[in-house]
Amino acid sequence: MEDRYIKNRGYILAAIMLAMFLAAIEATIVSTAMPSIVSDLGGFSLYSWVFSAYLLTNAATVLLFGRLSDIFGRKPIFLTGISLFLVGAILSAMAPSMKVLIGARLIQGLGAGALMPIATTIVGDIYTKEERAKIQGYLASVWGISAVTGPALGGFFVDILSWHYVFWMNIPLGLLAMIGIIYFFDEKVIKERRSVDVAGSIWVVLTVSSIMVVLVEGGVRIAWVSFPMLILLTVAVVGFLLFMQQERKAQEPMMPFHIWSIPSIRYANLTSLTTGMILIGVSSYLPAFVQGVMEQPAIVAGFTLTTMSIGWPIASTSAGHLLLKIGFRSTSILGGISLIIGGILFSMLSPEKGPWFAASGSLFIGIGMGLSSTSFIVSIQNSVGWKTRGIATATNMFMRTIGSAIGAALLGGILNGRIKANIEASSLPDSYTVDSTNELLKEADREALGSKALNILQEALASGLHMVYIGLLVLAIISFLLILKLPKQED
Repeated sequence: MEDRYIKNRGYILAAIMLAMFLAAIEATIVSTAMPSIVSDLGGFSLYSWVFSAYLLTNAATVLLFGRLSDIFGRKPIFLTGISLFLVGAILSAMAPSMKVLIGARLIQGLGAGALMPIATTIVGDIYTKEERAKIQGYLASVWGISAVTGPALGGFFVDILSWHYVFWMNIPLGLLAMIGIIYFFDEKVIKERRSVDVAGSIWVVLTVSSIMVVLVEGGVRIAWVSFPMLILLTVAVVGFLLFMQQERKAQEPMMPFHIWSIPSIRYANLTSLTTGMILIGVSSYLPAFVQGVMEQPAIVAGFTLTTMSIGWPIASTSAGHLLLKIGFRSTSILGGISLIIGGILFSMLSPEKGPWFAASGSLFIGIGMGLSSTSFIVSIQNSVGWKTRGIATATNMFMRTIGSAIGAALLGGILNGRIKANIEASSLPDSYTVDSTNELLKEADREALGSKALNILQEALASGLHMVYIGLLVLAIISFLLILKLPKQED
């Protein structure tokens, strides 16, 4: 450990935690505000695209930024990430329509692709192997702080001010984090002539975006048996094959396949794929259930997500101690059990059970995420050296982000398809569509619907979300089975 890191690492850690706070509070605030955003801008059928767009560019660039940080250093890439994140936030706050908002979220996702993995990698650089478990727990405490402030602020902005402040509040926090990294992180990088795998990034973007369009729009705007669907599926398959070929021949591959030969990395990454799908399923759609079906205000919807954000950091902090006592595999198994309990609770969710029942499901999901994700990161960083630590950390976050991206698309497609089927099977006029669900998300609009339309639309939304939550339980079981494959001892 170099002296300059020891001297300033407290300040560096504070700046990193502030930057991570941007991403943490972004998740809770935007999810809480989404029903109001959709009610204002319209387009419920585009609901999942606000999350999917952010996750698409995040997933497409996280590996590239991880590799760039190994070549050019963590500092310039981290500052680039914050800058892009803030530009996206400004454009989101000014968005006049859902389509513009989705475009702005694409830019914000680019920044997030550098923000989270590089922050975690910097910690791996400036702290020793023995210190990392404890410090990763500190980083996870950021989620606890966002849990207290995020949903409360989200509810306040929506109910008292406007949803635009959800994005405006990122600006001062991001600037402070940038100042901290610029002044205190004195990084020295040995200049080497190393290539960047741009082609790999292009194939990832094509593959992931095609899959997401198929999952979100299939059966809703694009018929399953149609020429456009055939084109999308062809692009996805060809893009994936070209990505695999590119990574095998690239001098400096974006995703070095050799790290997958390490069992702790392989199964941690596969589990992160499925837990990413669980995470987006809870955070994206729980507020819609609480506000649209339970008819609760935004601040109550925020509370049901708060418990997940509280359970995550508490579990992560505990994981820091458990890792030293029982090892990363046993700690991860405890996380897997908690995910299954949360999945069972969500599969039983109904309007009559109320917000507290929903909040308890969120709590167990948060505990499961905290125990497993902290175990994975520490295990991965201990398995590799400095030159591959950035890309190894980024690969794990890539898998979780890909999971969230696919989850947002898949679960959004299930939700839209179920709502569409219920409306078509009802006696409502043809003028009612999936977008009519917008009317459930604001009290005044609900009252204007009339009892018949209100009941049918609420039943359609509840039915669609129930299918989503059944899917979460299946994903939790798969995650647990993958965790059981983790090696009993680290390599």
